[in-house]
Amino acid sequence: MSLARTAARLLLGGAMVFAGVSHLTTQRQEFQAQVPSWFPVDDDLTVTGSGVVEIALGAAFVALPAKRRTVGALLAAFFVVIFPGNVAQYVEGTDAFGLDTDGKRLVRLFFQPVLVLWALFGGGLLGRGRRG
Repeated sequence: MSLARTAARLLLGGAMVFAGVSHLTTQRQEFQAQVPSWFPVDDDLTVTGSGVVEIALGAAFVALPAKRRTVGALLAAFFVVIFPGNVAQYVEGTDAFGLDTDGKRLVRLFFQPVLVLWALFGGGLLGRGRRG
């Protein structure tokens, strides 16, 4: 596995653990504000559940390099699954994490595909040398 791929995996894994812990602690209310109004699960339960998933996926991406392909694919799928929430934040005009204008919320939407590609690359599922 290349140094770039390993660095991508470790950085994204660490960021996911940090984000997951933030879901459960200091940023809980900010994350609750991002749960779409139409989502049928309680806001706090949604934030808690997604935080636990983020911690688990992030930790696995860091600690289980032999499973990087599987975890990378799961992370990419996770980013796709939560994307409608980002769209809802834009459509509903919800302020959270400094995303207090439609322009900022729109720009954020374009970052989600980057996360998907990052997970696939770090997992060895995208780019040259995909087998390594």
